[in-house]
Amino acid sequence: MCLILFAYRLAPGRPLVVAANRDEFYARPALNAHWWRDVPGLLAGRDQQAGGTWLGVNAGGRFAAVTNFTDLNAGAPPHSRGALPVNFLGGGKTALEFADGIQGAGYQGFNLLLWDGQDLVCTSNRGTTKALEPGCYALTNAELGTRWPKAVAGAARLRRAVEQGADAAALIELLRDDQPPEPSLPEDASSVEARNTPCFIPGDAYGTRASTAVIHCGDRVRMTEQTYGPGGTLGERRDFAFDRS
Repeated sequence: MCLILFAYRLAPGRPLVVAANRDEFYARPALNAHWWRDVPGLLAGRDQQAGGTWLGVNAGGRFAAVTNFTDLNAGAPPHSRGALPVNFLGGGKTALEFADGIQGAGYQGFNLLLWDGQDLVCTSNRGTTKALEPGCYALTNAELGTRWPKAVAGAARLRRAVEQGADAAALIELLRDDQPPEPSLPEDASSVEARNTPCFIPGDAYGTRASTAVIHCGDRVRMTEQTYGPGGTLGERRDFAFDRS
């Protein structure tokens, strides 16, 4: 039940600030954030089961992230959703061009966030494609704008953090909120559990595996990844900073 908080063109000189939690089964193998050898210029973690990623940037400053769409009746389409960020970051299409070219039926339900340096686009094969206006947003496992409690609270926390000039460490700390939100009743009762999970899940078999902060500041890109083990135990922290090529 992942959460991507992002502030778009809210702070002068910082067009995009992202704070994201990846929730997954601990048994699913993955590599921590690193520069990929087989996709030059790609910085991201890697899912070793399907080969894709959940969030990444490239040397040119492009950004992409994907969340699963809560869909209990999903089938088994042929393509991995994790390939979508990889293909965008490894290619040269604009965000809108890439979004328009996705054959959505080939994937299970997804939300995909794409930044090409000019436009920030959110697309979904369970919803719509839109170029976003400046603002503070939260993307969960439902269509953008769905008011899950952790999304509403998280977006408010991120807005305050950005207004205060928060650095990557502050964004990672912001993501460690493990208090269950006030319950709310969704229109789709099948998503009650997903909707009411906390921002940070310190589970035993399933939980928050990684928190990632990405800050675009002029021509400089900073990315910090903090990993976690079962029970929310601290794992490795990796910090990256580079000038856009």
